[in-house]
Amino acid sequence: MAAEYRVVRELHVGAPPAVVYERLVDLRRWRGWSPYEDLDPDMRRTCSGAGSGVGAVYEWSGDLKAGAGRLEVVEAVPDERVVVEQQNLKPLRSRSTTVLELEETDAGTRVTWAVTGRLTPLTRVMGLVAPMEKLLGPMHEKGLARLRDEVEGARPAGGPSSS
Repeated sequence: MAAEYRVVRELHVGAPPAVVYERLVDLRRWRGWSPYEDLDPDMRRTCSGAGSGVGAVYEWSGDLKAGAGRLEVVEAVPDERVVVEQQNLKPLRSRSTTVLELEETDAGTRVTWAVTGRLTPLTRVMGLVAPMEKLLGPMHEKGLARLRDEVEGARPAGGPSSS
């Protein structure tokens, strides 16, 4: 089994890259579309740094399902790309890199969400039962659909679906 993983999903959004970019570069706005926000509704969240752009930091701590960790924007190219380094602290320690790329199309923007990381010995064994592609792929599909809905106005901004 490979020592690294890469999971990629893409989706078309009916809005210009600038509109999509503002939701990606501002970590405070991830609550509106990230599927990981649903893992623990009582999760504690803090944002530091600028909140948006390079140096923005988002930290979370939740139940066993949500775990604890940190996101930091390390690269931001307006209307083109946002690169985020992720460090998971609980339940398993790991690091990954998320690249969100935007490509203008005639009808809006193609958004590509790619995540890469190194597999630890434990995640390699776990991967025999549940590969990263099967764990992360559906979550990223859900997140991209939420992003599209939020950007296109079908979903209210600011948080996961209300109940």
